[in-house]
Amino acid sequence: MKSTQLKLLSNLCLILGFASIIGSIAIWFLTGGQAPETQAHAERFGIFVGLWAPTFFILSNRFARYAEKAA
Repeated sequence: MKSTQLKLLSNLCLILGFASIIGSIAIWFLTGGQAPETQAHAERFGIFVGLWAPTFFILSNRFARYAEKAA
C-alpha cells in the first residue's frame, strides 16, 4: 500500500476510536429504560462498544508506523 493510503487508514482508525467512546456513552445513556433488564442491557452494550476503542487506537498507531516505513 502507498504511504498516503496507510496514513488515511491511520486517521480513520483514530476517528473511529473516538467515535467508539462517544457511541459507548450515548448507547449507555440513550438506550437505558426503567426496567432493570433494559438498563443492564444498555450498560453491557455500551461497554461492548467502548471496548472497540483500544483496538482502533492500536490499529491507528500500527498504520502510522507502516506509513512512515513506506515513505
